[in-house]
Amino acid sequence: MLFHQLSSTFKDLNYESRYSLDSFPVPMCENIRIRRNRLTKKVFDKEDYRGVIVSKKRYFFGVRVQVITTVDNLPVEFAVLPGSCSDLQGLAELALDFAEGSEIAADAAYTEYNWEDYLLEEDKINLLVARKKNSKRVDLPAMKDYKAWLGHRIETTIGEVEKFFPKKIHATTLNGFILKIALFLWAFQLDKAFIQ
Repeated sequence: MLFHQLSSTFKDLNYESRYSLDSFPVPMCENIRIRRNRLTKKVFDKEDYRGVIVSKKRYFFGVRVQVITTVDNLPVEFAVLPGSCSDLQGLAELALDFAEGSEIAADAAYTEYNWEDYLLEEDKINLLVARKKNSKRVDLPAMKDYKAWLGHRIETTIGEVEKFFPKKIHATTLNGFILKIALFLWAFQLDKAFIQ
């Protein structure tokens, strides 16, 4: 609740209305300890929490955090989903409560033309997705550089957030684990906003 109240203030103060979107994994345990993991013992299908980190070419067991940040690296929205969820599923879980004309940069994993068109028509939010080489919609070089610059901002933020998290998050329930992730994101938001 406090995170969202503070986020709405940051959104109001963000006159540029430029944001970045990406996800990062938060492992619950090492892959070898999945069978003994107590956080997911009441979950019917543990495979929901087995995800892949494409950039590192490895699997993890945990949750995936979708986060939207301002250009100044302040997180303003997030969603915590099982590790197997794709980035597009994470985008569907976000509130996307932004002013008209806002721009949200995302990497190629968020490529879904229908989503882009819907957000632009209904909410007047421009989802700037980095294009793949075989994309049906081609960007001009200037737009490609602009999207890359905005996308680079969130990579920096995610690196800072991961450093802010402890090496191991101790929790006894899955809800407690997710609550601690939310509290760490809120603490990071306060740190970035008021200590700088």
